Amino acid sequence: MSAVRAADSVGDALGASVDAFTAAGVESPHLDAELLLAAAAGTDRARLIAEPGAVLAPAAGREFGAMVRRRLRREPVAYILGRKWFRHLELEVDDRVLIPRPETELLVEVGLYLKPRRALEVGTGSGAVALALAAELPGVEVTATDSSPTALQVARANAERLGLGQRVSFELGMLVAHGGFDLLLANLPYVAEDDWRRLQPEIRDWEPREALLAGADGLSAIRDLLAVLGERSIADTVALEVGAGQAPAVGELLAKAGYPRTETRADLAGIERVVLGRR
Repeated sequence: MSAVRAADSVGDALGASVDAFTAAGVESPHLDAELLLAAAAGTDRARLIAEPGAVLAPAAGREFGAMVRRRLRREPVAYILGRKWFRHLELEVDDRVLIPRPETELLVEVGLYLKPRRALEVGTGSGAVALALAAELPGVEVTATDSSPTALQVARANAERLGLGQRVSFELGMLVAHGGFDLLLANLPYVAEDDWRRLQPEIRDWEPREALLAGADGLSAIRDLLAVLGERSIADTVALEVGAGQAPAVGELLAKAGYPRTETRADLAGIERVVLGRR
């Protein structure tokens, strides 16, 4: 396995890879090793843990070795596996899109609470938010946009594979020409330039930079969006995912853009993660 010792059993393979991941500074070495070995062996984590003495087939061992080498280069597990769960959906992902994160589920929860008839997601990436909202809110009409043609390829493929191709429409660009939406949702870039070097290697070195970095204060993408919304009547309510400590500034920007009734929603870590603005 090159970076880890060749092993005959599941337990040996897991032990060697966990040691290698720990030495490389990987944050969740046990979980990552189990996820990768389960995929390589065509089984699930529970069976791996229950049967550590099971013999690992040579082909599975070779595939696992290749996965381990990729992870040691700090490539995210989701990119190695080519998939990531978001709420109840298994999405296909690669380095054309950000990996969907648990905190972004809060945007979907806001949508479920507000129950819009027509929703617009700006910067859809893999399609996670738009597809989850469509899957969980029957009758909603969802439009999703992105400025990246390659990201839209991923989103459209996810929609078709999940049987949601007729429920969600995709458009290239950040905003559509028409309005009339009840709710606009957006998880735009919000990483400040000075924070870039402090990001984990999995993020900084592998995920698309243009989907993360947003100027000196991390608010340039949000500021650009709200500048347009201040001139055009596109949506009655806007919900924006923000970084830690950004909620007060985003609330002020929303108010200036014509959405004076603002509130925030905190994620499970207690961080004000979504700022909501209403006309």
